[in-house]
Amino acid sequence: MGIRRRWLGLSMVMGLSLGTGCMSPSQEAQERLAALEAEGEAMDAVLDSVEERLLGNQAMLQTWQELGRRHQQVTQLHCETSDPHMVAMMKHYKKQEDRARQLKRRGSGVASVDKAVLTSGKAPRGNN
Repeated sequence: MGIRRRWLGLSMVMGLSLGTGCMSPSQEAQERLAALEAEGEAMDAVLDSVEERLLGNQAMLQTWQELGRRHQQVTQLHCETSDPHMVAMMKHYKKQEDRARQLKRRGSGVASVDKAVLTSGKAPRGNN
């Protein structure tokens, strides 16, 4: 039990002396601490640039996703509005084609009637 008490006493004395700043760290420890702090600052700078790039990429990704959603909505709206318009256009063109066919039929019939109407009723003169 005596050894235990001695170690306890010694550790308390060492703890008090270190806690009060009686013992200063060695030059090697100070150099190591400075190197670690410099390395930590360099790592912070690298991590800041990585974080900035990641945030920029995330913002760009969100922008593209938003554009994709908007494009889908616009496409859907276009399809909804263009379908009735296309149907109306097709009806209009069919109606125009039907009118053109009717005029063509009438035109050939009118031309034959016109020939009969336009003749004066006189027989053509010839060398008889």
